[in-house]
Amino acid sequence: MENPLNDYFVVKAKENGVSVIGLTRGKDTRFHHSEKLDKGEAMVVQFTEHTSAVKVRGRAVIVTPFGPVETGDES
Repeated sequence: MENPLNDYFVVKAKENGVSVIGLTRGKDTRFHHSEKLDKGEAMVVQFTEHTSAVKVRGRAVIVTPFGPVETGDES
């Protein structure tokens, strides 16, 4: 089985001001890092021993090993 800490994914902003927020591992989940992306910017993200989850706020495409996921308003 592959190590999940080696998993990378890409977040590409479809609008200005997309937030990419890293959440910690451990007993209490906390925010530990935040980045803002503008339209067309992309960020390569990796899970680490400190990062167990990532929250994306705003319209973006997230490209994962499982396929692409789109965020944002669906209406």
